[in-house]
Amino acid sequence: MAEEEVEKIIHHTKRIFINNVDSYASTCIAKVGLSETDIFEGEERLSKDDHPKVKDGTFQIVGTIANKNERRPSYQLKREELLERLMECDIIIYNITEDADQMDEASWAISALHAEMARFSQPKMFILISTVMTWALSKPVDADDPEIPFTEEDYRRRRAHPNFKEHINVEKHVVKMVPTQHYFQPKSSLLSTYVVASGVQYGMGEQVFHFFFKTSWLGDLPKVPIFGEGTNVIPTIHINDLAGVIQNVIDHKPKPHYLVAVDDSKTTIDDIVKTIADVVGPGKTKRVPKEDAFLTRDLRQMDIDALFVNLRIEAVYLKESFNIHWVCESGLIDNIDRVVEEYKQTRGLLPIRVCIMGPPAVGKSTVAERICKHYKLHHIRLKETITETLAHLVTHRPLVKNSDGETEAEDSATSSELLETLKENMDQNGGRLDDQYVIRIMRDKLKSKLCRNQGFVLDSFPKTYEQAKDLFYADDDEPEDMRSKIPPFNKKIIPEFVFSLDSSDAFLKNRVLNLPESLVEGTSYSQEQFLRRLARFRESNVEDETVLNYFEELDIHPEHIEITSSDDQEYLVVTERIIKSVGKPKNYGPTSQELEEEERRSADRRLRTEAQKRADTERRETEEAQQRAARWEEWSKCLEEVKKQEHDLLEVQAVPLRNYLMKNVMPTLTQGLIECCKTRPQDPVDFLAEYLFKSNPQVE
Repeated sequence: MAEEEVEKIIHHTKRIFINNVDSYASTCIAKVGLSETDIFEGEERLSKDDHPKVKDGTFQIVGTIANKNERRPSYQLKREELLERLMECDIIIYNITEDADQMDEASWAISALHAEMARFSQPKMFILISTVMTWALSKPVDADDPEIPFTEEDYRRRRAHPNFKEHINVEKHVVKMVPTQHYFQPKSSLLSTYVVASGVQYGMGEQVFHFFFKTSWLGDLPKVPIFGEGTNVIPTIHINDLAGVIQNVIDHKPKPHYLVAVDDSKTTIDDIVKTIADVVGPGKTKRVPKEDAFLTRDLRQMDIDALFVNLRIEAVYLKESFNIHWVCESGLIDNIDRVVEEYKQTRGLLPIRVCIMGPPAVGKSTVAERICKHYKLHHIRLKETITETLAHLVTHRPLVKNSDGETEAEDSATSSELLETLKENMDQNGGRLDDQYVIRIMRDKLKSKLCRNQGFVLDSFPKTYEQAKDLFYADDDEPEDMRSKIPPFNKKIIPEFVFSLDSSDAFLKNRVLNLPESLVEGTSYSQEQFLRRLARFRESNVEDETVLNYFEELDIHPEHIEITSSDDQEYLVVTERIIKSVGKPKNYGPTSQELEEEERRSADRRLRTEAQKRADTERRETEEAQQRAARWEEWSKCLEEVKKQEHDLLEVQAVPLRNYLMKNVMPTLTQGLIECCKTRPQDPVDFLAEYLFKSNPQVE
């Protein structure tokens, strides 16, 4: 009974195959009606009893993957196995817009399915997702009016871009697999085939336009490049709208087998890039030679070709016959806010906002610089921000002509007025600015696109409760929760993490006293100024309303960190603690150039380390040899001295013995030897013994 129930559920569930299901376009298409996903990697298929029950009318997605995890074994299904998997599916979708290697497989798949039609238990549908680049060189519909757009009915007249001739061959191959060569095909066919020519895809993290989004978001370039003249019209479609088109093809089985999927926009690449730069980045663009695109590592050849296409085409059949819930029907530019939000969310590009507080000389800037380097954030310091703002106002001009002959409107009157006001205020206050101007400058900095994109580390500011309130007050357009007891604040610039570094006054004074004079000269770390700043900080932080209290009121709880040592290891530990609290970076990882540079630096560090180790080993061996030689020499000297002392001691001890022998023994012994020599006895020893015995005075 249970088996029959499972059979019934599976019968009402369409099984769909999508190639490279983990790629950009295929992933979004798979999410339409998705209930479960299987990936072909060689593992055994689930049995019927293992399949979960799914609702009637849903899709079960299966497919291959494009980029395997390196930890998984390298494995590819043989085509015989893949064909059997395809035979189990109701709908087969092949996307050839991203990977040129898939064209051969798509062509084989439709041919293999067509050859196996006799084995079909029920009709199957084959959908090829191609690209409008197969129309790139099509001759105009009307030579006198080249702006008349193409439609699906003109598909036989299409001419492909030179780099997309293989794409159009696959399109033609798919089309000729239907039982009839006409534009319309019968619905009763066991194998129905469709070609969907997709516009340049955007949305959900981006692909072709990703270079412009990334360049704008990072802000590394003051102006976002536009390659070439920028006047070419690019047909586009949001990736989710493309998924909606595919779903409609599956649901409605349209009569035409060749469809065009584009939105209503007729925008140029110039308009697209300017819009992206204005919303995401610096707001400025510049035209660069077309050839520069080929030198850009982030752009593939397919991307470059798409950026230079100039094509006007309309999806008439989609508008008239399909029920599409459009995401961006009017195009990228009219829906840029939505597309930008998708881009940030899909790629996890969320700003990290950090504030580091503490007394002077505690090491806030040291820690802040390390945090900025780790997370690629902007280091915001009061003095530098004011200097930067003044420099910007000084260089501001009423109307600036850019290199392309375009006029950039500037609010020069307001800028000049602000500059004069700031200078006058600084003159009146001995080079310092009133709080109202400081707050305005700092608030503008925190609201800049770079800070709102990547985030920032706010170093030692604000200094008082009132400054914090004025700096982070809520904008008028921000909704206020009347039921909340938390004071209103600007959620776009308020720090998410607050760290309070602290140390004893004795430690701070000692640290400043030990600073090199070259670092102290011309700064506020002279003894008198430092002590005054430290006293002012301590006084302002014993009140009830402090900066840390302000954050506490907003449910942003500062983390207190005690600094006990001024060595580098201490600040490394502090940095690691902060990184652990903040979490993983939420922005782009290192670029390929940065990775290469880091690898080069790592190799250099490794070579230096190895060289240093060798040098240390050689030095130790040399020192040990010298020490051994010195110890041997010292031991030899000591041995000689000991021998001399022993000799002298023996000499001293021998004197009385020598005197005794000379007085009592040697005279008699000498006389005996003389007599022995005179007599020359046969046994001299016996003779000498006898002589000594006779000469002994004790013997009578």
